[in-house]
Amino acid sequence: MTAFSSEPIIRLENVDIYQNGNKLVLNDVSFEINKGEFVFLIGRTGSGKSSLLKTLYADLWLESGKGYVVGHALQNIKSSEIPQLRRKLGIVFQDFQLFFDRSVEENLEFVLKATGWTDKASIKNRISEVLMQVGLGTSQKKMPHQLSGGEQQRVVIARAMLNEPQIILADEPTGNLDPEVGEQIMQLFHTINTAGTAVLMATHNYDFLKKYPARVLKCEAGEVTELK
Repeated sequence: MTAFSSEPIIRLENVDIYQNGNKLVLNDVSFEINKGEFVFLIGRTGSGKSSLLKTLYADLWLESGKGYVVGHALQNIKSSEIPQLRRKLGIVFQDFQLFFDRSVEENLEFVLKATGWTDKASIKNRISEVLMQVGLGTSQKKMPHQLSGGEQQRVVIARAMLNEPQIILADEPTGNLDPEVGEQIMQLFHTINTAGTAVLMATHNYDFLKKYPARVLKCEAGEVTELK
């Protein structure tokens, strides 16, 4: 399927989402996210936010319904196609998932090489670009343990930006950070979004919803509803 510019980046139609393959957590989910949109995903712990995000990047199989993400049909996706899907997405985890035995630069280089980049100069340039974007232009050689939690999360966001994704899926990206640092990270996502990348962000932080008004999807009682 060719992704035309008018196509939504994400479209779910009557999707059921399961945890561990058998526990239904969200029922009959339908929504679209278009290019350049910013969407919050809220709901209590255990309400299905993470399972929804994992379904979107094919970490959980789509058991029923139809899902289209960056031009890939999730209901038909083969294991061999999942890397292609993830190349078009940026994924930001709450717990960073950095390699602590490698420098910042080596963490980012690993991702580029894993997604098919081979030219050394291009790799170096792209790493410099994304680190500048997240305000870490001088941190290439640092090891993760030399960075604060907020700086580590900036590296994770830089990593998510490497392949110029159409959308970033962020799962509680400020959950482990103190409020002031969380605010800086939120501002960074806002800047990235303003530059044209769509963002779907799961969060517990209701202050963000007031401060950065955007669409809000809520997971509650097994359903996803849009808050008006």
